[in-house]
Parts: sequence; C-alpha cells; structure tokens
Amino acid sequence: MAGTDPAAIATTVAELARAERFSAIEELFAPRLRAVVSGETVRVGWNTEIARIGAVREIGSPGTESIDAELVRVSVPVECERGGLTLIVSVDGAGQLHGFRLAPPAGSWTPPDYATPKRFAEQEITVGDGVTAVPGTLTLPRGKGPFPGAVLLASGPTDRDQTVGPNKPFKDLAWGLASRGIAVLRFDKVNYVHGELAGEPEFTMVSEYLPTTIAAVHALQQHSRVDSERVFVVGHSGGGKAAPRVAAAEPSIAGVVVMAGDTVPLPRAAVRVANYLAALDPGPHTTATVESIGRQAAAVESPQLSPATATSELLFGWPAAYWLDLRDYDPVETAAALGKPVLVVQGGRDYQVTVEDDLSGWRSGLAERADVQIKIYDADDHMLFPGTGPSSPAGYQVPNHLDAAAVADIADWLNGGRRPGPLARLAWKFGR
Repeated sequence: MAGTDPAAIATTVAELARAERFSAIEELFAPRLRAVVSGETVRVGWNTEIARIGAVREIGSPGTESIDAELVRVSVPVECERGGLTLIVSVDGAGQLHGFRLAPPAGSWTPPDYATPKRFAEQEITVGDGVTAVPGTLTLPRGKGPFPGAVLLASGPTDRDQTVGPNKPFKDLAWGLASRGIAVLRFDKVNYVHGELAGEPEFTMVSEYLPTTIAAVHALQQHSRVDSERVFVVGHSGGGKAAPRVAAAEPSIAGVVVMAGDTVPLPRAAVRVANYLAALDPGPHTTATVESIGRQAAAVESPQLSPATATSELLFGWPAAYWLDLRDYDPVETAAALGKPVLVVQGGRDYQVTVEDDLSGWRSGLAERADVQIKIYDADDHMLFPGTGPSSPAGYQVPNHLDAAAVADIADWLNGGRRPGPLARLAWKFGR
C-alpha cells in the first residue's frame, strides 16, 4: 500500500477505482466515513461518471493542501476518453480517508457572446458566517441602480459556477444577467465547501439550501445599488426544486425562477435516469449500476425508512433524514401557495428532468396562477445547453454555453418585462 503519505494514498484510491476494487477503497475509510458511505456507493458514483466521460486514460499528479492540523485534502486529476474528473479525498495522519468526492476538472471557459464584461464588475464576498460560511461572487452592473437582484441556487455539491466539464453555466447566467442590468450573487454550495456537513445524520434540504441562500438574499438586499424589494431566487435542477421552499421561508424574496426543476419523486427519477443511461451504454457495468440504484431507491421509498437506516444503503450517500424531509416537501404545492410570481424554464431534450413527467407537474399545479410563466426551449438539454439529437452526459463535456434565448427571457422576467432604458444602455456601452 502507500503507507501514510496522503498524495500516494489518493493516487492509490484512483487506481483502485479504475480497477473497480471498491471494497478495497472502503477498507481505507475512517470509521466516521464508513458509517455514511460504502464501497457500493463509491462504485455507483464512479461508474456513473465513467459512463458519462468514458474509460480512464491517465491518472495525473496529485495536488495537496492542509485542511487543519489533522487532515490533508488531495486532488487527483483523472483523464478519460471524453473528458475528465477530479478525485478529491481527505486523508489523516494514519492514512485513513475522512472524505471522498468526485468533481469536474478545472476547465477553460470563455465568455458567451451575450455577456459584455465592461457592463459589470465582480467582487468576492463571504456568504453566511460561522462554520457554514462559503465564498461567493457578486456580479454587479455598472451604474447607480437600483438594480433587481438574483441569487443563484445550484444543484448538489458544486462550485458557484456549477462547473461541468469545460462549462460554467452559472457563470454564463451571472454574466448574461449582469450585462442586462441585474445584480447576481452566486456561491459555492455548503456541501461543496464543507463536505463533512453532508455526512451528518441530520443533514437535509433545509441544511443544504436555506441558511446560505437566505444569507445571500439579505446580502443583496442590503447593497446600496440593489432594489431590496426585487431580489429573486433562481434555481437549477435540485436548486430549482428547492427555490420555492426558500421563498416560502423568506417572505422578502420577490419571486422564483425554476430552471429544470424536478417534480417526480427523486428516487423514481433516479431509476428512470439510470435506465436511460444504461440504454445508451449497455453492458455489465451499467446493469449493475441500475440494479444498485433500484435497491437504494426502494430503500428510500420504503415505509420502514427511519433515521436509523444506514446512509450507505440509500441513494447519493444522503442520510435518511434528508429523504424523510424530502417526503414532506412538494415544490409545486409550495410554489402555488407563495403568492409570488414564478417562471419555469425547461429544456426539451432534458432526460434528467423531462417535459413529459416533471414539467407536467408544474403545469397542472400552477394552472390557476396568472403570475406564472412557463417556457420550453426545444433544443436544450438539462443544463439548458442547446444541441441536437438525444441528450447524453457526454454533451456536458463539449464546450457550450447556456442558451442565449433562455438568458434573455430570464433577464426580461426579472426586469418585470421591461428592457433597460436607453440611458442605462448608454451607460453600459461606455462602462459607466
């Protein structure tokens, strides 16, 4: 084995994953990690990524950074046939793993055509305080304002740009909206910065979204160049699902944009997606993944699910508390009761959140609301990247940008249907 050298241990973990020796990886887990993640969980996550980006070609040199006096975080780049990923582990002095995560690689991003950098400026800020504080970026239009504001809610443990392969859809959105006179605050998710919190038995959607998002809303509202009465939340995928819950908890939020927000119960959606991906890439590895996800989904939906159910038996490595809380949350019902305007945005080629299954939930549940708009972009996938043909995970690895039409429509909606006046456009043109 690799002794206790963190870099060597992390490289060994990458090699074991490539060899599909996931039980050997589990043997390296510290007791606390083993309580919430199993070798089976790692296998499902790894094979899901490999199905998306192809077989491993090369394992790169690890990079290390100290987390505290006891732990070292090691990042190992992994090059695959159609892209790459970064394996991130936290290693203690005894060589045990306290954290395990797969993340997108650092990619080269270029601004979309609809972004005009001279029209805005960016600054780094801290969102929240204490142990759950996270770094964020405020993208502020030039001029006196006051501007409407938008807080972006990403799905899952991801950075503020929602980086996927070489793409940064939330950076696209922030720059596109700021170019059109909207202040935008985006932030690294709490379960991305503080991954250990997601392993706590009491971690729920509330823990994941509400404290940080509400802190971000307040930060925007308190800015002198932001209209405090026109600060919205804009969520994508799981963030879109959570957005109505955040708005219900914080009455000062002006409205909600739901981008590819799911309404089908997540365990059933996970099985649907697994079967879709297996059909794209049939083989023993995908069959095993489908069977494992099916077992985990059944455990999540079981009437016997309780806080004592082992996290390692459940989908995505989320604790039972997360799933029990999710059972009691209906995003459509919550949005319908808000009494605030809602915009629902959906890609026609999305296989993760579909027009047929998920969008129909928003349509039927919000049909009586006059202040609800629904827009479908037929050529777009789950990330709202335009393309052609059946959507697949490989599409996320090709350089792309958020659909310009979707960005323009969201900007118009946030501006209350009003495009910026000629004086504002003149000020932006000359960078004032």
